[in-house]
Amino acid sequence: MPAEPLLEVSGLTVSFRTEDGLVEAVRGISFAVAPGEIMGLVGESGSGKSQTLLALMGLITSPNAVLTGSVRFRGQELVGLGRRALDRIRGRDMAMIFQDPMTALTPVHTIGAQIVEQIRAHERISPRAARARAVELISAVGIPAPADVAGRYPHQLSGGMRQRAVIAMALSCNPALLIADEPTTALDVTVQAQILELIGRLRDEFGSAVILVTHDLGVVAEIADTVRVMYAGKVVEEGTKRALFTAPQHPYAWGLFASIPPLEGARPARLSAIPGAPPRLSALPAGCAFRPRCAHAHAACTAMPALTGEGGHRAACALSPAHRAELLAAGEARS
Repeated sequence: MPAEPLLEVSGLTVSFRTEDGLVEAVRGISFAVAPGEIMGLVGESGSGKSQTLLALMGLITSPNAVLTGSVRFRGQELVGLGRRALDRIRGRDMAMIFQDPMTALTPVHTIGAQIVEQIRAHERISPRAARARAVELISAVGIPAPADVAGRYPHQLSGGMRQRAVIAMALSCNPALLIADEPTTALDVTVQAQILELIGRLRDEFGSAVILVTHDLGVVAEIADTVRVMYAGKVVEEGTKRALFTAPQHPYAWGLFASIPPLEGARPARLSAIPGAPPRLSALPAGCAFRPRCAHAHAACTAMPALTGEGGHRAACALSPAHRAELLAAGEARS
């Protein structure tokens, strides 16, 4: 029997009251994450990826925000859960790696002190024991001279070391689910590879599941098991990494993959780009939000397509599976 999902999301919608009315940043998405699974969540800026993560962690606190749907972690409903109950889960069972470590870390406290605070917030442990564990965690994420680094402030560390420190803090209570928002952004290629290796090791050594948000398809190819593609607040395609990379089914995914420069063979004079720009969330077109940018749009696209497919590989596209297969085979699967 397949393992029970660690996280189940059903009909999650995140809306904001604005001068233009109620604007939906995340529009009724549903998915599940199994124990030990690494799920990649990809899409352009503004597609709803980060708002999805904040909703999962209960970190959308704006008085103008409206959150509906269901988020169940180990069977417990998190939407509407009180602050104290959420605090017992966040940091201990679910942890988040934020995109910018400089804003995630407190500038007036040392790295070690911040990790110690995180540990002692969830466990009854002496300051000395918590300090020893903090040094162990700093060492575990590959930072040299961990005892020395524990006494440093965030501004005294490089970008890669700060990101590792944030990961050490997230791991301090061995969470079952690690949520990472663009953890390799603005890092050089070598440090990116080290961070991805570290995240993979967390899954292998601790059995943690990971939700990894990124706009970098190379990162997804390196580490993810499953992938979900978001556009204008909706999941437009989902499946295993192999399925999406070998036979993507949604025209938006075609455009994303076409924009990757080839590793072998002749390089094109110009990289492919998806025409147009993502729509304003306050003025979405009827039906498929990608329709104005899609070279294959037709009359049926004015109705909202559902996610359909076989074997767990599903796409929200009005093109018939046979037509999509023909376009892929002919090499015409472009945005």
